Amino acid sequence: MSTIAVIGGTGYTGTNIVREAAGRGHQVISLSRSAPSEPVEGVRYEHGEVLEHAPALVETADAVVATLSPRGDTAGTIPALYGRLAELAAEYGTRLIVIGGFSSLRPSPDSPRFVEGDIPEQFAAEAAEMDAVRQWLQDEAPEQLDWLFVSPAGSYGSFNPGEARGTYRIGGEIALFDDDGESAISGADFALAVVDEIDDPQHRRAHIGVAY
Repeated sequence: MSTIAVIGGTGYTGTNIVREAAGRGHQVISLSRSAPSEPVEGVRYEHGEVLEHAPALVETADAVVATLSPRGDTAGTIPALYGRLAELAAEYGTRLIVIGGFSSLRPSPDSPRFVEGDIPEQFAAEAAEMDAVRQWLQDEAPEQLDWLFVSPAGSYGSFNPGEARGTYRIGGEIALFDDDGESAISGADFALAVVDEIDDPQHRRAHIGVAY
């Protein structure tokens, strides 16, 4: 079994990944500022600032899953924070999986990414900040860093938790839609996809999307 560290392990995405990984018998470490509302048995919960805990955490883990969103007092800090995580992961040979946003995907192969188009003002800064992380990983990440940038479906989030189906599709940087033109994935099935990728890596130094 692997040791998996989840940055932001008490948030919506982090909680689902923590639960899925622990359920498979992995050793799971959650790092966040807040305590979990419903702790998962067997998970080690640590609280504090990421950069204070990052060196020991990254050295210990086989994979680090970064699930923070640039909202509130984290806005404007994510590229630098994730850059430091990437440096540490490259140094210790730890896999780094960054959970990004749907807006980093493209609607079609020859189209700009959604983030480059007309995004509602309330989401524009967050989308741009997360896409800056994707761009840095693709263009400037250390050559030895084993990284993956994962974009969930368009209607993914705590506002639409959905139900576990036990299935999902993986795509590249082109957004996935179902036959009805919907782009969706439940929290449980997104976590399933992420932990499946940790257990059996199929994509390295790549940007992928997850949807039904």
